[in-house]
Amino acid sequence: MNFPDRNVPRWIIFLIDIAVITASLLASYMLRFEFTIPVVEQGPLIFAFPIYMIVRISSFLIGSTYAGVIRYTGTKDSTRLIKVILLGSLLFAVFNPVKYYFWDQAYFLPYTIIILDCFLSSTALIGYRLLIKMVYVEYRNPRSERQKVIIYGAGEAGVITKRTLDRDAGTSYEVVAFVDDNTDKARSRVEGASVFHTSALGALIVKYGVSQVIISIQEPNLENRRKVIESALANNARVLNVPPVRNWINGELSFRQIRQVKIDDLLGRKAIVLNQENVENQLRGKVVLITGAAGSIGSELARQIAGYGPLQLIALDQAESPLYELENELRLEYPSLNLEVVIGDIRREKRMARLFDAFKPEMVYHAAAYKHVPLMEHNPSEAVLTNVLGTRTLVDLSIAHAVQSFVFISTDKAVNPTSVMGSSKRVAEIYAQSSNGRGSTKFITTRFGNVLGSNGSVIPLFKKQIEAGGPVTVTHPEVTRYFMTIPEACRLVLEAGAMGEGGEIFVFDMGESVKIIDLARQMIKLSGLEPDKDIEILVTGLRPGEKLSEELLNDAENILPTHHPQIKRASVRPYNFEAVSEQITQLIDLFNMQNNDLLVQKIKSIVPEFRSNNSEYSKFDA
Repeated sequence: MNFPDRNVPRWIIFLIDIAVITASLLASYMLRFEFTIPVVEQGPLIFAFPIYMIVRISSFLIGSTYAGVIRYTGTKDSTRLIKVILLGSLLFAVFNPVKYYFWDQAYFLPYTIIILDCFLSSTALIGYRLLIKMVYVEYRNPRSERQKVIIYGAGEAGVITKRTLDRDAGTSYEVVAFVDDNTDKARSRVEGASVFHTSALGALIVKYGVSQVIISIQEPNLENRRKVIESALANNARVLNVPPVRNWINGELSFRQIRQVKIDDLLGRKAIVLNQENVENQLRGKVVLITGAAGSIGSELARQIAGYGPLQLIALDQAESPLYELENELRLEYPSLNLEVVIGDIRREKRMARLFDAFKPEMVYHAAAYKHVPLMEHNPSEAVLTNVLGTRTLVDLSIAHAVQSFVFISTDKAVNPTSVMGSSKRVAEIYAQSSNGRGSTKFITTRFGNVLGSNGSVIPLFKKQIEAGGPVTVTHPEVTRYFMTIPEACRLVLEAGAMGEGGEIFVFDMGESVKIIDLARQMIKLSGLEPDKDIEILVTGLRPGEKLSEELLNDAENILPTHHPQIKRASVRPYNFEAVSEQITQLIDLFNMQNNDLLVQKIKSIVPEFRSNNSEYSKFDA
């Protein structure tokens, strides 16, 4: 059998349709009169037949039922055929009493014939189209060669997903089953495919040789979704995700919109619920300054704060290109936002003083920092200049200009630091904390771990390495890290800023720590590849200053609860501002000497818990 790729001419489909309705009318008479048409009915049939054909042919022409490509027949084509046939049958039914009462007291067609013909015509017209489509699909891509698919979610979105696959990619994919968390749906059938409980996913993948699992549930239980992804990856099946309904084009799902899941879906947790009223009261109608606004955290803070209606939003950074991109994004998304984009370096006191004089910010979110551990280990003077001097400059200016709240975004690497970067952030924490009470400004510090997809973090690095064919580099097989998404980290920053009274260090619930090597394996599998087979994982050794695992509290700190379950308050010892200020001034003054050893020794005297790891500065810890 040979199916050419070119379409069958429309006139041939039109003639076949005419033959089908002719046969359907005759079959209706044969069924009605038990396969023998009485002589008394033959005359009316001969009279009615030309009118019947004129009505049907006209309805086909008006409805263009012959214009579709048969091998792509779908729900819309079938619906159009049914409407056309039904409309013609209604015309026959309406014409019956007209002919009976105003003509010769005889029906045009018996009502039973009209009903039978409507059913047989619709069934036959749709049936032969679907039959040709099935034969074509099987010929072009035999069932044994199609990729087997399981859909997670047997609800409305799952049904739409299957129909989309059948319509857009039916020759390449076959949905062999649905899985669903609802036990009541198990052992039922949806769109011809059996429904199983989600717990059976692993066994189903093995049984049917499934290559892909599609998550169709719009708002799944995050823990269940994570288990589905892990089960699919463990059985070498790719995992795809149906986008939210709001992203469907003209309200209709397209096969091209079904995309590969992101690593965020494996590490994500329950959505964070903010006290919207508190955050809005904090931000609406205020002049808000964000430092480091071009970075991952700073830019997301800008997006979220813009939605709360600030009087003015000042985005400060020294990175020109990403700041320009953020400006374009915010002006497009929030056309009425009073946005001021400032290129500037937080280490330049006169530039920052000019900024505070000109805009008089009421809220400051300080996200600007050098954050790369190995780079700062080799450049401690720059870490001191940006992370310490820059923070001190902003803190002092905030007090001088009576800023209401100063939210300092710190890091878990400041806890029991093993690196210059972490210890410099801890020095900045101490200065901000000890400055609380010097004026009316409330100084609030927030600590959290790694954020997914931030600039220079491990996840974008792994993506690039996988795209390049490997190897994926991991510093140590036992390295673990805490992760949260950028949006949830920023939501917690806003919540902490709204609840802070001044002087606190807020610690975010980071969930469970993740082994970086496991993360690498999962990302390779999410890309449809096999770890250590398609992509090599290479252990390179700990980098200077790097920890095996991160902490959120040091040995002298305790955790206190807050009203938000995902935000805790660290109970930290107070510092004398005068003593701290003198020490930090001495540290900053050492910059001019450009002696890394002296700088690091001074940091260690300010932060006694600073113990260098895998670093040349370990010699000062004896």
